[in-house]
Amino acid sequence: MATDDVDFWFDPLCPFAWITSRTVLEVEQVRDIKVTWRIMSLAYLNEDKDISDDYRALLKDAWQPVRVCMAVEQEYGQEKLAELYTALGTRKHNGGAEKLDRGLIEDALSEAGLSTELADRMDDDSLDDAIRTSHHEGMDQVGYDVGTPTIAINGHAFFGPVLTRIPRGEDAGKIWDGAVALSAFPYFAELKRTRESELHFD
Repeated sequence: MATDDVDFWFDPLCPFAWITSRTVLEVEQVRDIKVTWRIMSLAYLNEDKDISDDYRALLKDAWQPVRVCMAVEQEYGQEKLAELYTALGTRKHNGGAEKLDRGLIEDALSEAGLSTELADRMDDDSLDDAIRTSHHEGMDQVGYDVGTPTIAINGHAFFGPVLTRIPRGEDAGKIWDGAVALSAFPYFAELKRTRESELHFD
């Protein structure tokens, strides 16, 4: 069976991308896939949208961790980007951190074996063009009425799967099989139901 090439776009702020990304790590154990982690920005996605004041406030500092992720990808590559995403997401989502602030980012960089001086890139807007380019490589394939997680499997991109908990082992594989099958049909657009209100990160 051929290896499935998977591109996964994430913003470390997004809890749904986090759950799906951890699902993909489970899928790696039971299916033949090769994942490339790619960066998108919720702040950029929503900058011209009519969103609530609370969500606008949440996105106020959302460029900063994404910039650090881009700097790490450019300077250290995929392996370190994946490690940093795991370290950021574990603190934010599993640990319940309120913000991806400098202290949290420095701790995550240290866990990933990277210099905490990379946190200086939080305010480096010279990275924003690269972030926008990476963002568009994903979002342009699926349209701007969706967000993250966005995944492409063998060049077929879609939004989702959106999950409220992380499936383990073969359950993750079965969900993946369904996503692969549906994504192959360009005329397939949506399959949706009301989700559980509570998210589970364990």
